[in-house]
Amino acid sequence: MSETGSSPLKDPSPLAAAAHTLKQETRQEEDEDDQEEDQGVSEVLSNVVEDVGQAVSRNITGAEILHELLSAPWLRSLLKIYESLLQFQRLAPSPFLPYATGLSHEIMTVIHKAQRPSAEARELYGLLSSPHIQALLSSHDSVAQSDYGPVLPPLPDELPEDEEAMRIVCLVKNNQPLGATIRRDEVTGEIYIARVINGGLADRSGLLHPGDMLVEVNGNPVVGLEPEQVIQMLINSQGTILFKVIPNSAQTSSSQKPVYMKAMVDYCPQQDPSIPCPDAGMAFSRGDLLEVVDQSDGQWWQARKLPRTVSCAGLIPSASMLKSKQREQWWCQPLHVHTCIRPLSPADNVEALQEFYCFTDEADSDVTEGFYLAGFRRSFRLWRRTSYRRRRQSCTSCSPNTTLSTPYEEVVLYQRPLQENHRLIVLVGASGVGVNELRKRLIKLNPATFQGPVPYTTRPMRAGEQTGREYHFVTKELFEYMVCNHRFVEYGEFKGHLYGINSDAIEEVLKRGRLCIVDVEAHSIQLLRTRKLKPYVIFIKAPSPERLRQTRRDARIITNYAINRPITEEDFTELEESSWLIEAKYKHLFDSVLVNDDLQDSCIQLCSIIQQAQDEPQWIPVSWCRTEE
Repeated sequence: MSETGSSPLKDPSPLAAAAHTLKQETRQEEDEDDQEEDQGVSEVLSNVVEDVGQAVSRNITGAEILHELLSAPWLRSLLKIYESLLQFQRLAPSPFLPYATGLSHEIMTVIHKAQRPSAEARELYGLLSSPHIQALLSSHDSVAQSDYGPVLPPLPDELPEDEEAMRIVCLVKNNQPLGATIRRDEVTGEIYIARVINGGLADRSGLLHPGDMLVEVNGNPVVGLEPEQVIQMLINSQGTILFKVIPNSAQTSSSQKPVYMKAMVDYCPQQDPSIPCPDAGMAFSRGDLLEVVDQSDGQWWQARKLPRTVSCAGLIPSASMLKSKQREQWWCQPLHVHTCIRPLSPADNVEALQEFYCFTDEADSDVTEGFYLAGFRRSFRLWRRTSYRRRRQSCTSCSPNTTLSTPYEEVVLYQRPLQENHRLIVLVGASGVGVNELRKRLIKLNPATFQGPVPYTTRPMRAGEQTGREYHFVTKELFEYMVCNHRFVEYGEFKGHLYGINSDAIEEVLKRGRLCIVDVEAHSIQLLRTRKLKPYVIFIKAPSPERLRQTRRDARIITNYAINRPITEEDFTELEESSWLIEAKYKHLFDSVLVNDDLQDSCIQLCSIIQQAQDEPQWIPVSWCRTEE
């Protein structure tokens, strides 16, 4: 059997032929345009020679020749060409954005996190992720970040001994900031370069350094002026700026290795009266990843937010400075609670808390496909005022942690080795948003992979139960001893019996090679953030108010008093506020956010997030990677 058909070179298809014809026509039109431009210039030059020759042949006076030449149309054409060239020479090419690659990655991240991206969004994602577009954007950034300003010759080697060496620095002002801050010596009135911002115009030129004394700006002396006056001079300058400086003789060129931090607080430079230059400051929120590029200043660091979208760094307070601001109480920090006492709800409404944080002692199904679902229970979310008072009195050795250890947490990219245990998966969300339902569904669908820890309880063992399978059955004295020694991640009381989740039970699941999934209250995350567990925290977020009411309209609430009632508008409002409050207070501890719009789709997305947490590099605290001595 022989193949039918022919080569495209021998028998082109109609589409290829049309493309070839269009290409030839385009090339012909371009050639004709080039010929017309050449003819136009040649015609102007011919008119010049002809008019000059005629004027000379007529033997007229010089004034008349000059008058004829100045009124000639070809001269006006030449002057227009000259003016156009001058205007073009003044217009320096400037990129609209020097970090197009970072912006493209940010757009792709937003599209990737979208629940249901449109067809246009998917098409845009495909275009931006193509290697050709990425190479084009990378080339654009390389050109955009280069400095093509004039390079002045070096200063002569032989200078008078009684004169200080002067340096003339020429910078071409563009849309970007100068990237340097100044300070004034209150005794002498001299103006100095306080710092050079990493990635800014001054830094890229390599001609200005911290400690250089500023003598003149565009020929105007600055000694004795206030820093605000010098800044105004720079703002009013257009095009090229000439600085006359006396170099700092003690300057040292030291390149610092970037350090990556996670912000544990919110910061706004416009609200900070102590920042040297608010315009040079960089605002950030809790949970933002920061690339700290300069820590030489003990009070003000230079950093960029990741993913990086700008070339110039910004000023942020150092860790020690933010700690001092903590005492001033003008900056925001997350809520820290007692490490062994279960707190009440934000509104301190015990009855409402009991309705939403319901606990039942019965499993839905203990055996699935031959696997016993250990720890397949509801969350321990019941709390009573009486037990709160009793436990507070029985654990007086603990004191509330009302301060933040550090406003920044140093992080590093971590790739889990195959021989290490899986990372603990922690689900966090408001009661009623579906956190426990997602956890139960994952365990039930794949019990060979996912498992929960076996809880501890003080209730008597029932017929058919085994210790270590349904529960770890312990005495009340032992349970309260474990409470006072901080052995429980969470615990509560139901019908006079105590229940709790022990950190040792979590480690047992991980040592068996299973993926351990727990859902806890947000304030309990800190207890799980250890080097052994390396938790990956996923916040289950409530959907939009309209979608929330649509998907939960048939839901019912079962309280600890066995009252079964439909969910009300007040319950929806409380759920929305609780979800918002958790995210606002603890978002710096979240590694991922999942909006529980549809339970089935959310379960699929949750599986994907968990897989990425185990197999792909993730940012974790540096302390989790340090080996124990």
